[in-house]
Amino acid sequence: MSHIGILIADDQAMVRAGLRLVIGTQPDLAVLGEASDGERAVELARSLRPEVVLLDIAMPRLDGLEAARRILSAPEPPRVIMLTTYDTDENLDHALHAGVSGFLLKVSPPEHLFAAIRSAARGELLLDPAVTGRVVDAYRRAQPAAPPPETGLTPREEEVLRLVARGLSNGEIAGTLSISEATVSTHMNRLLAKLGLRDRAQAVRYAYESGMVRPGDPSS
Repeated sequence: MSHIGILIADDQAMVRAGLRLVIGTQPDLAVLGEASDGERAVELARSLRPEVVLLDIAMPRLDGLEAARRILSAPEPPRVIMLTTYDTDENLDHALHAGVSGFLLKVSPPEHLFAAIRSAARGELLLDPAVTGRVVDAYRRAQPAAPPPETGLTPREEEVLRLVARGLSNGEIAGTLSISEATVSTHMNRLLAKLGLRDRAQAVRYAYESGMVRPGDPSS
């Protein structure tokens, strides 16, 4: 069985130990290393080359948000999931703009952590259900968006993008649209290429910031 390699970065030894113990219950997940500060997290992300980095926001030497930016600026970077005790809009906004693939509260149940790791490894975005509403509220309070731009997307690709913006996984999108997950992946790859976007996190931001999707719309 192939494993998803994980780097844990948190300044609290007990948190790191707890995450390692919980992750160790999953046969497809493997902890490759631990870091107690942001600088070390950046170093280990480069040397160990994990698929996923679990990164605390509040850390010494280099905070998690800046560490995420540095990790994600490297060639072929791992996916980054932010872990925090806080769910402030400011942290959410900065984390999403950094290009992270997930945002979880430390009080989240293990199943949410496992889902976030696996989703991130697949290139998907997963937000903790406890903070998803805050993301939508933040967009609602933002300046009114300009009219949706001409994207060159097909109607089906636009439909997939709107569902991605709601936070649905490829499997959930496939079920909603009655198509295969492979077809969803094809649509995702095409719409990312057409829009010049790197990943799912950027697609979510684009959908809201461009005005293609607005909080409160029936399709979002």
